[in-house]
Amino acid sequence: MEQVNVFDQRSEIPKEDTWAIEDLFADDQAWEQELATLEEDQQELAAFAGHLAEGGEVLCAYLSKKEAVNAKASLLANYCMRKSDEDTRNTHYQAMVGKFMSVAVAMEAALSFQTPEIMAVSDELLKQFYTACPELERYRRYLTDLRRYRAHILSPAEEKLLAAAGELAQAPDQIYGMFADADLTFEDALDSQGNLHPVSQSTFALCQESPDRILRKNAFESLYQGFGAFRNTAAGLLNAQNKQLKFFAEARNYPSAFEASLDGNDVPTEVYLNLIETVHANLDKMHRYVRLRKKLLGVEELHFYDIYAPLVANVDKKISFAEAKQTVLHALEPLGEAYGTILKEGFENRWIDVYHSTGKRSGAYSAGARVHPFILLNYTGTLDSQFTLAHEMGHAVHSYLSNKNQNPVDAGYVIFVAEVASTCNEALLMEYLLGKTEDQQERAYLINHFLEQFKGTLFRQTMFAEFELNIGKMVSAGQTLTADVLCQEYRRLNELYFGPDMVVDEQIALEWARIPHFYYDYYVFQYATGYAAAIALSRRILHEGEPAVADYLEFLSGGCSKSPIDLLKGAGVDMTGPEPVEQALKLFGELLDEMEALID
Repeated sequence: MEQVNVFDQRSEIPKEDTWAIEDLFADDQAWEQELATLEEDQQELAAFAGHLAEGGEVLCAYLSKKEAVNAKASLLANYCMRKSDEDTRNTHYQAMVGKFMSVAVAMEAALSFQTPEIMAVSDELLKQFYTACPELERYRRYLTDLRRYRAHILSPAEEKLLAAAGELAQAPDQIYGMFADADLTFEDALDSQGNLHPVSQSTFALCQESPDRILRKNAFESLYQGFGAFRNTAAGLLNAQNKQLKFFAEARNYPSAFEASLDGNDVPTEVYLNLIETVHANLDKMHRYVRLRKKLLGVEELHFYDIYAPLVANVDKKISFAEAKQTVLHALEPLGEAYGTILKEGFENRWIDVYHSTGKRSGAYSAGARVHPFILLNYTGTLDSQFTLAHEMGHAVHSYLSNKNQNPVDAGYVIFVAEVASTCNEALLMEYLLGKTEDQQERAYLINHFLEQFKGTLFRQTMFAEFELNIGKMVSAGQTLTADVLCQEYRRLNELYFGPDMVVDEQIALEWARIPHFYYDYYVFQYATGYAAAIALSRRILHEGEPAVADYLEFLSGGCSKSPIDLLKGAGVDMTGPEPVEQALKLFGELLDEMEALID
C-alpha cells in the first residue's frame, strides 16, 4: 500500500494531482482581458431596457445575448474562485474574486429592468411572441419559471435597488469564509504518546476518527476553544446572514426567508417539514445506534469526540488515491459504460485537485464549469475520503451530462436535486464493498460506515435543517441571534437527536459556529432528502438494471429543464410524500439489526 501524500506547500504537489485550471484561462492576464469585455456586454444588454415587450424577436435577441454573457461570466467566476480556494490566504486572488463580484453585481443592477418588463407581458401577448419567433422556444422553460414569481417582482426602480444591494448581502458568507478558513488558528492536539498533531478545519475530522481517545478529546477541545474565543463574532455573522435573508424575503413579499428559499428552487415547503417530522418519528433508531456505539467503544460515558471513532479494530487502512479511483470505477459499473467513460475522463484529465496544502479551502466540492467540472478534495487516504471521491464525482457527472444535453439557460440544476447524484454514488460504493467481503469483522466495519452515513446525513443534516428553520423563525419574530441564544438552541437539538446515552458536551453547543452551510440559505435539508432519494434510486438501479439506469441518466441529463420534483419522479422517486425518507430509515433499522448480530 503506497503512502498517502501529505503536503505543506501547494508547489510541492505533482501537477497531475492538481486541477487543470488552465482549461478555463491560460493565466491571470487572460482572465483580466476577458473580464474587461463584460463592460461592453453590459452596455449592449442595457440598451434593451424598455424594449422587451416590443416583440418576440427583440426578446429572443436579448435572452440569447444574456445567455452567452452568463456563460462567459461563469467561466470568469470559476477561475478566480478556484484560484482563491487553492490558498485562501492569497490576497491577490481574494481581490480578483472581489473584482469579479463587483462587476457581476453591477451587471445585475444594470439588467434589473428585465424581470419587471417580462412580467408585464400578458400571457396572450407572450403566446403571440412564440408564434412570431419560433427561436424563442429555446427560452420557454426559462420564461415560464421566471413568470412563476410574478407576485414577488417589484417595480424597475425597486428591482435595481435590490440588485445593487446584492454585494452587501454576500458579506456575511464571505467574511465567515475568511474568518474560518484563513484567519482562525487552533492549538496543536496532544495524543496519548505525547505527540503533537496540527488541528485545522481540514485535519479535525481525521483527528476525530483516530482510535486514540486522548487525541480525539484534545483536538475536540482545541477546535472549540478556537471558535469559542470568537463566539460573539461568529454569532454576529450568522445573525447578519439571517437578517439579510429576512430583508430580501420581506422585500419580495414572502412570509419568511424559509418560504422564499424553497420557492426559489420550486420545492414545496411540505418536503422540508415532512423530513423533520418523519425523522422525529424515527429518533428511537438514532438513540439505539448511540447505545450500540457506547457499548462497542466500552466507555462509561459517550462524548461527542467519540462519535466518529472506529468501532471495529484492525480493519481501517490507508487507501492510496490511485486505489480509490479504481475502486470507485468498479463500484459504479452498474451505471453503465457511458457513465464509466465520463469517470475515466475526469480521472485522467485533471478534473480533481486532490491533496491538502496550507491555506487550501477545507472540505470538498464540485464546481460544474462548462469546459468540465472542477473538483476540490482534501484527500487523506481514509475510507471516508474514498466515499468523498465517489460523492464529488457524482456531482461532476451530473454537471457534465446536464451541460452536454441542455442549453446553458437550462443546464444548471437546482440545489434540491444536487445531492442525489452524489449520494447515489456513495450508496453504490457501499453495496460494492459489502458485496466483496465475507469477513465478518470487515463487514461489520463497512456496515458501521453505512450507519455513520445515515447518522451524518439523514439524522444530523435534518438536525441542522431544524436548527436553521428555528433560528430563522427567531429572526422573523425580531429576536437577535446572540451566541447564548444559538448555543441554547443547538444544545437542545443535540439532546433531542442523540438521546439520553450521549453526554452533550459544553463545546458541542458551539458547533453551529463551524458549519459553513448555515450561510447557504436553507441548503442542508437537501442533503437529507437527497440521501433518501439516492437510497431509493440505488436500489432500483441494482434490482432493475438497464431500465432504471436509462431513467437515471435522463435525470442526470435534465439540468433544470423540469421542476426538481418532476425530474425525480421521472427517475422513479416521489419526494412529495414521506415514503422515500421512511424507506431509508427502515434500511437504517435493518442495518442496525445486522450490525448487532455481527457483533454478537
